Order: sequence, then structure tokens, then C-alpha cells
Amino acid sequence: MKLIDFAKRFDSEESCEQYLKEVREKEGVVCSKCGCKKQYWNRARKRWTCAECGHETTLRSGTVMHGSKLPLLYWFTAIHLLTSTKKTFSALEMQRQLGHKRYQPIWEMMHKLRSVMGERDAQYELTGTIELDEGYFTKESGVEGDEPLKRGVGSQNKAKVLVMVESEEVENPKKGKKNRKCGHLKMQVIPNLKAETFKSSVKKSVNAEAAVVMDNLAAHSGVEEVTAKSKRQTVPGKDAPKVLPWVHIAISNAKSLFKDMYHGIKEAFLQEYLNEFCYKFNRMYFGDRLFDRLMLASISYKPTFTHRRYGSGGDCG
Repeated sequence: MKLIDFAKRFDSEESCEQYLKEVREKEGVVCSKCGCKKQYWNRARKRWTCAECGHETTLRSGTVMHGSKLPLLYWFTAIHLLTSTKKTFSALEMQRQLGHKRYQPIWEMMHKLRSVMGERDAQYELTGTIELDEGYFTKESGVEGDEPLKRGVGSQNKAKVLVMVESEEVENPKKGKKNRKCGHLKMQVIPNLKAETFKSSVKKSVNAEAAVVMDNLAAHSGVEEVTAKSKRQTVPGKDAPKVLPWVHIAISNAKSLFKDMYHGIKEAFLQEYLNEFCYKFNRMYFGDRLFDRLMLASISYKPTFTHRRYGSGGDCG
């Protein structure tokens, strides 16, 4: 949605309330107390009343905005800004755009929206042929005092991320084009490179009949246990972009995005940033529809991100 169109469509708190009411009623409002689907709208109180037990449901109840004191217009603006660009907005920049005095509620709002993106994408199961590899993302090291900084994959300033993307071979690709086209992408922060970790993550995200293409890392043996078709192979560094093209494109693009926008990401929040990157990557052709899709996700899924003080757990983004 273009900025001028958004400004015309949502020019007041009342226009946001009307849109939220229409979307929720279209999806169906269900009483959280008794499960009744028959609800009456109370115009004066701006909430639904259950026909069975009389329990009231507010516009924000059960949505990503539940319990928030921020105006709906803030939430709508944030959703618009996040979905109208391939890049992203830091919470500090969002605070500037909204003109809000306090950083904390804006920071939480952003992370809740990213959490909902992740909840929505978690519903998809990867199928077909899948490229799988690991990425190592720079994070705040947390090194204290004179503790030495390790090098390589065990470094304290590197977070391990499992990357999986559906990849279909293209017959007779045009000159200069890739020999594979991508489907759905998933990126998950993992604690270690153990076989059991790969096994658990892949089992939750990949169809058991999928064909997984990966390098010959010993820990990838865990993937073979939960997929019917898997292919471990030794991949020289120079051939990696050919064998696993979309995995490397996704990792490279995500790293570039984070480097441009954030000055150090704490590992505790890295998954939220990956959620946003994957959500928009998976919907790169949605165009103006992306605003409505994220709004629908925002009323359908509750965020796993809960209230916390940014000063005690990290304040980037």
C-alpha cells in the first residue's frame, strides 16, 4: 500500500476501529469464555456481547494488540511501514515516525508484530526439494572482562541459524538466470550443531517425504532420520552457490539487511528479526495485499513475545 493511500484510508482512530471491526467479523468473533460464535455489536461500548453468556469481547481481545495502550493508529502505521518496504524499520526510527515519547512500548510493539509473523509462517510445512545449510549471524558477544573472543563457528559473537528453503529445478533457464527457483523460506536460531538439534528442527518444519539437499556435515545425519529422501554431499566452497543457491542468497540478504539497520543484535531477539525477513521474503510478490495479510495474521495469532524491559534484555531494533 502506498503512503498516500494509507493516509487516506486510515486518517483517524475511528477509521482504524471500523476496519478492525469489519476484519474480525469477517473472520468470525468467538466468545473466549463459552465458545459461542453468535455475537452482538455494542456500538456505545465498541465491543461484542456474547448471545449465550453475555461475555464481552473488545476490538483488541485475542489479537496482537491485546493489552496495549497504544492507539490503533500506531499499530496500523507500524504494520504499513513494515510491509511497504523490502527493508525494515528499527524501533527507534518507528518511535521518531510516530512521535511517541517513550521507546519501550514502541520496541515491544515491533517485536510483537515480528513474533506474529513467525507464528503465521510456522503453520507452513516445507515440501518438495529443500536446500538446507547453516548461517552464522553476528550478534552482541556478551563477553565480559578479559574473556578472550573465540574465532570460527564457536565465537561468542556468532549466532547459529538453520536455513531451509524450498528449491525447484528450472528446465532450460534463461541466460544469466538461476537454475533453481525458490519457494518458502524458514530460518531458525539453533543452540548448537548437534544431530539431535537438526533432527528436532527439521521434523517440525519439513514434510517427511521431502528431499533435503545439504552438505556433508556430520550433524546433518539427524536430518536423514526424519526425512524419506535426503542427500548429504561434499560441497566445495566455490560450488556452494550452485548446489545451494537460495540458501546462500537468503543468508547474504538477511546479513546485509541487519548490518545496515542494526548495530548489534542480542541473540535473544534475533529470531524476531529473522521472522520479519522470512515473512516478507515468502510474500515478495504480494504487493499492496501484504498490509491486509499481516493485519489478518495480527488478529488470528497471539505473539509469543511477552512483556519485558528492553534495558535488561537488550535494546536493539
